[in-house]
Amino acid sequence: MTVTIKDVAKRANVAPSTVSRVIADSPRISEKTKQRVREAMKELGYHPNFIARSLASQMTQVIGIVMPSSADQALQNPFFPEVIRGISKAAHEKRYALQMSIGEKENDIYERVVEMLQGRRVDGVILLYSRQNDKLMKYLLKHGFPFVVIGKPNQKAEQVTHVDNDNVQAGKDAANWLIARGHERIAFVGGDPQYLVTVDRQTGYAEALQEAGLPYRPEYVVHAEFLQEGGQEAMKELLSLPEPPTGLVVVDDLMALGILKTLDEMGLGVPEDVSIVSFNNTLLAEMSRPPLTSVDIGIFQLGYEAAKSLMEKITNPNEPIKRIIIPHRLVERGSCAQR
Repeated sequence: MTVTIKDVAKRANVAPSTVSRVIADSPRISEKTKQRVREAMKELGYHPNFIARSLASQMTQVIGIVMPSSADQALQNPFFPEVIRGISKAAHEKRYALQMSIGEKENDIYERVVEMLQGRRVDGVILLYSRQNDKLMKYLLKHGFPFVVIGKPNQKAEQVTHVDNDNVQAGKDAANWLIARGHERIAFVGGDPQYLVTVDRQTGYAEALQEAGLPYRPEYVVHAEFLQEGGQEAMKELLSLPEPPTGLVVVDDLMALGILKTLDEMGLGVPEDVSIVSFNNTLLAEMSRPPLTSVDIGIFQLGYEAAKSLMEKITNPNEPIKRIIIPHRLVERGSCAQR
């Protein structure tokens, strides 16, 4: 049985028009009444039809940005300010404002975004990540709320507009760069395997090894956070192996920076002892010592295209689902040597 505004009004003992105003977060309604109505909505499992309502009501001209983890951690990584810069440029062109949603844990993020949507504070959202079995993505799909993903959706990709790189090919290109320079013992240092970007780049790395006739060694695959500390821990683990790797494919510049520091502390040189290819080609790659050979994934463009696609969806709910692939290129610097 479908729950209607009238059912919510009856449960909360208010007029149906009051329920509509609460959904729109009208300042004319007291906080006490809002709370009562929202509790009734929750009890009855009522979810507004956002698309129908947005056509009938005024747009907020605000885009929500959903970060993958607590902002203090995520914003340490130059990927996020750069992707937000791309989103901001596209939003500014169409006079949209941005609102960020952050949380310590996946559940915090989920609750805050649902609140943001139910309060009609945004017209649509951009997810700056793609993780396996993401309940927020399921919620957005179920309620027909406009959203775009940066990354490749794990499920129902054909129903979700997303902007991504060919991360399998990018992972393959990074490993092949080291193989072409005579490296046979190549390790992969990834981020959280819940995130599909890590899974795809690892797949590409494995394919490159297979095609070159090199063994895939599970002990050469290390997963850590996309942060400096993660890279340091991963490196110590790898270098304690009886046959340590001579080449590293590292999924992120910030993590590679941590690895450079650890190698230096251990008295090992880059590229003399260990060669590194990383990803994202942020300013860190240029400024590190030695400068990092890094795969440029067009971070600004990822953000710009995601925002553009979302605004098209907001304006026209019948806009077809798109899959936009941003090209990548490997930028050679001083962190790789011939074996």
